[in-house]
Amino acid sequence: MARASFLGVDVGTSGVKAILVDTSGEVLASAITPLQLSTPHPGWAEQDPDAWWAATSAAIRTVLAARPGESPDAVGVSGQMHSSVFLDAHGEVIRPALLWCDGRTTQECREITERIGGEQRLRDLASNPALEGFTLPKVLWLRRYEPEAFARLATVMLPKDFIRFKLTGVVATEPSDASATLMYDTARMRWSNEILDAVNVPRSLVPDVGGSSEILGRVSVEAAGATGLRPDTPVVGGGADNACGAAGVGAIAPGEAVSSWGTSGTVLAPMSEPRVDPSLRAHTFCHVVPGVWYLMGVVLSAGGAFAWYRDQLARDLTSTGEANERLNAEAMAIPPGADGVTFLPYLQGERTPHRDASARGAILGLSLAHSRAHVTRAVVEGVCFALRDSVTILQELGVVPNHMLLTGGGARVPFLRRMQADVFGLPVFTVNREEGPAYGAALLAAVGAGAFPDLAAAAAATLQRAAVEEPAPSAHAAYDEPYRRFRESFHAAHTAADSRR
Repeated sequence: MARASFLGVDVGTSGVKAILVDTSGEVLASAITPLQLSTPHPGWAEQDPDAWWAATSAAIRTVLAARPGESPDAVGVSGQMHSSVFLDAHGEVIRPALLWCDGRTTQECREITERIGGEQRLRDLASNPALEGFTLPKVLWLRRYEPEAFARLATVMLPKDFIRFKLTGVVATEPSDASATLMYDTARMRWSNEILDAVNVPRSLVPDVGGSSEILGRVSVEAAGATGLRPDTPVVGGGADNACGAAGVGAIAPGEAVSSWGTSGTVLAPMSEPRVDPSLRAHTFCHVVPGVWYLMGVVLSAGGAFAWYRDQLARDLTSTGEANERLNAEAMAIPPGADGVTFLPYLQGERTPHRDASARGAILGLSLAHSRAHVTRAVVEGVCFALRDSVTILQELGVVPNHMLLTGGGARVPFLRRMQADVFGLPVFTVNREEGPAYGAALLAAVGAGAFPDLAAAAAATLQRAAVEEPAPSAHAAYDEPYRRFRESFHAAHTAADSRR
């Protein structure tokens, strides 16, 4: 009898990743198909959902070609949160999706807050504030600025739900993505009629909600032809990328916390109840585990900030194929605090803790004595300091992690693991699987297919934790002053920018 295997698909911002995983947790094959980001205007960010489907089909075909005769027992899907897919009554894409990092909807966010009756009321209904990246403001933007497109609108979907729709023909979502739309009552786990009615958005626009490990559709004959999957293969609900990323490293129960570096960065802590930050600096969303929520701080530009710096200001290294290694080596030679250089990573606005889509990045404190290595050190420290803001908020709210799981780009580089331990002042460790949200999606597929009774059992059977790296007390203390300077620099730079407007 052939061994069971499960396919995980993650629709990211820079590419679609597909992996094939067996019940021992071994990754049998993987593939990434790149995606392009469109920025028609400053602060805008769009992608074509049909390009997601083309990239998904290509990635799946590549994975299956690497394992001739292998037929996954189930499929799990993950994807970027908040991004809007607008479909007409025939299931056709109306216009490019507005992404999670798109900042054009400030006016719509104000409108939502006013119509709901204020931020406190919105906090009670959605557990989150109205932010530009969320889905509901994008719906209102479409209605205001593209009324002809809005007139055609029949369904609003999230990216991974669009991929499941293309695979199965079924329109559905699940709680971890629904709770990040600003249309969902996160605490009560239902679409919020109060919010939808207040902004005059019909309930018919949003999908029904199923479970993250529940089978919500089966691969159609048409999709089988496009991907190489077996017709009728089960496809589970899956989850939002941050929730699936946490599941993929085992951060699924209260007491855990995970720091993730992708294009954006997050600090995420599971909770047994939907605790909400009174100041709404962090987000409260549903996890992919039933009866579990999570508190999360979001840095919009983490790995994205480093990539921007590398590609724009270290171009002499990009042709060597070793740019990241060279830059990290240079930064290691510079002491903590980068000799007074501070980098603010707010290249696309910021979520936590500033909630300001107009925030912008800055490099401060430069002198003739500084080199590129100083700036590189400041860039990676700036990302770590931005993540520490989220750790600080967790601690203020009584969600006090005694260690931090690391995943993404910040987990793969020893220098960055050490920096996070020292900046956070927490022990850090990694797990033996570094496949990101696609791995969590594959584990959800395994649960849905009956290979494991639940996600906790799937994680226990497939994940192993590496040795803990303890922070150095003296190093943590050495970052206190640079971190204070980082926090004060935002307010100084923002005040100066405001005075020029």
